[in-house]
Amino acid sequence: MPRTAVLGLGLSLAVLMCARASAQDEPKGFDCVFETGTALTFANGAFATKRPEPLKFAITDIDLDGQSARLGTDVNGKSGSLKIVRAINANHYLEVVNEGFLNLTTVYDKDPTTGKHPAVHSRHFGVIGEPVVAQYAGFCTAK
Repeated sequence: MPRTAVLGLGLSLAVLMCARASAQDEPKGFDCVFETGTALTFANGAFATKRPEPLKFAITDIDLDGQSARLGTDVNGKSGSLKIVRAINANHYLEVVNEGFLNLTTVYDKDPTTGKHPAVHSRHFGVIGEPVVAQYAGFCTAK
């Protein structure tokens, strides 16, 4: 085997081993807190902006290989299912609620300064047929 082929094979194996090790090191859950954000409600032909209430929830049972997780809230102890879309330096957690509306949470790699994971949470739903959208910024802490 030519020397360059051996070197290329060695580098490829090293990259795969590093990727596998980092996936195993990923947290299996997060506690997320979102204290800032913006909400838009639609009524009478126009959107109106308001500040949403702070939001807390947990992402649990993270299975990156299976692309699934659970969403836990303080409401009645119920949890919902999440789909995972992996990205470079982030994972997206997608929830499709019973009514067909969507919630998306993106959790980025841990910030070395704070030790927390910067995160963004977006909601796309409706109330009595009128659109309501919200976007929050906050942090998730590995558990």
